[in-house]
Amino acid sequence: MDLGTLFLQRDAKSRSLSAENPRGEKGRGGMATPETTLHPPSARAARELGPGWKLSPCLRVGPGETVTLMDHDGPGVIRHLWWTLDAAFYRDAVVRMYWDGQAAPSVECPVGDFMACSWNARQRILALPVNVNPYGGMNCFFPMPFRRHARITLTNESAAELPSFYYTIDYTLEEVPDKALCFHARWRRSNPLAAGTDFTILDGIKGRGHYVGVFMSWQQNSAGWWGEGELKCYLDGDGRYPTICGTGTEDYFGGAWNFGKEGFSAPFFGFQQVTGESERTGARMTLYRFHVPDPIHFASDLRVTMQALGWRKEGRFLPLQDDIACVAYWYQTLPHAPFPPLPDRNAREIV
Repeated sequence: MDLGTLFLQRDAKSRSLSAENPRGEKGRGGMATPETTLHPPSARAARELGPGWKLSPCLRVGPGETVTLMDHDGPGVIRHLWWTLDAAFYRDAVVRMYWDGQAAPSVECPVGDFMACSWNARQRILALPVNVNPYGGMNCFFPMPFRRHARITLTNESAAELPSFYYTIDYTLEEVPDKALCFHARWRRSNPLAAGTDFTILDGIKGRGHYVGVFMSWQQNSAGWWGEGELKCYLDGDGRYPTICGTGTEDYFGGAWNFGKEGFSAPFFGFQQVTGESERTGARMTLYRFHVPDPIHFASDLRVTMQALGWRKEGRFLPLQDDIACVAYWYQTLPHAPFPPLPDRNAREIV
């Protein structure tokens, strides 16, 4: 955020979507009645107060049901997303975002991982693009421009009802510059990572744009230090060897020397121990790196990988077969190359 320009006048109209104003219409927030509420139990809580008194604060989403959170014409820019839900649904609820009439989503992720929370557990994230506060209040500040249309859906792929999904989508109606790129995010998992291979953060990207970060969840399947792997970015026709090559996993995520086994959350870097103890078999961690001041630009294509590398006896490297998942975030021109199918609920399950 540039506070130095915050005082400048802009030709923009502010709008917000929530269960209390699902269409974001001017002057029509908080108008739910017991008959129109999207969350019937709220009607009983407000039975002595009536319309205007929190009759419809959230959604109920049945098993297998898809609800539309946004379906609006542009031009405009989504400025802020906020949602909260039971942590048991972090991998089972899937958010998809479609820009400018594209048939394929530009964002397709489990809602927890998208907001830098994994292992079906709440984490506290103090980054600038993604901020998660007690107790499970998830915020995203990546700007998301759309010229003609924006559509956002939520699908509950659980076998159980999602009893309450609270959300807010804050956006502005304003002109979008010709050179504006569209926001993208994609989830993937290797469980376990195939022996002797790198974990792929992002591949198959065609077009022009820039990579702006990654959130990773990592489970150790062997003992010892697990973070010797190098990040590699293959840009614009790179072959066997990349243009950008890091020096170690903890180095890429802003730490050093095994993180000192300490967790931290900073504006652009973070590491957290979610369960177990780092360097012990079964330990579960999360990491994030946001390239906000230093995006990685590509002109035609992009592939990003991370080695999973630890130690074995006699001071030798050990390629790991850990359970690794990630959300990659980037901006690019439309149309984008189609994503591979999102892994089904069983393939996403945390066991």
